[in-house]
Amino acid sequence: MSIRVEYAHQIQDLRDDVVAMASMVDKAIARAVEALRLQKFQLARDVIASDQAINRHRWATEDRALLIIATQAPMAGDLRRIAAAIHIITDLERMADHAAGIAKIAVETADEPLLKPLVDLPRMSDLARSMLSDSITAFIEEDAPAARQIAERDDDVDDLYDQVYRELLTFMLADPSTINRATHLLWAAHNLERIADRVTNVCERVVFAVTGEIEEINVSTY
Repeated sequence: MSIRVEYAHQIQDLRDDVVAMASMVDKAIARAVEALRLQKFQLARDVIASDQAINRHRWATEDRALLIIATQAPMAGDLRRIAAAIHIITDLERMADHAAGIAKIAVETADEPLLKPLVDLPRMSDLARSMLSDSITAFIEEDAPAARQIAERDDDVDDLYDQVYRELLTFMLADPSTINRATHLLWAAHNLERIADRVTNVCERVVFAVTGEIEEINVSTY
């Protein structure tokens, strides 16, 4: 196998690692919200435990990226792509931390009745997960315009967060006995809002990888 072919395989393996990690994170987000919505204690514990596997995957992927840099001395576009991958897996790992945070809330609230049926939180989750999936596609396809458009969808998540915040504040003001349960749900919503912000970071790295330009896209007000 020629050096160039081996190098191309290493770059593809790195991309595959990013895709695999994104899939792990997507699953963690979905399961964490399900555990909270349906008060599934064991599912929440499983999500918390899975965070360690995601962390290990992140470190292994970063090691792969650094090895490519050390042994292949990539230039220009390839170096940007590798640097972007390192930043993306860092944001993915933090998204997983937010998913684990939601799962911990599910554990803490498993034995008490939900304040209300959860509707907006699953919608926030669906929006954030859709953004995540599309951002990874933009990374693989090196599609900077798509990345910019995906980042704009963070506004939809922010709007839902505002809606959840107002609703929960209304509960707390009307009945102080709901403060603890409402606060838990508010923190869960905050974690989902932060996941969407992290996806925006991914989109910025896609733009950098493709264009070489560092842009702040759709900066969050939270």
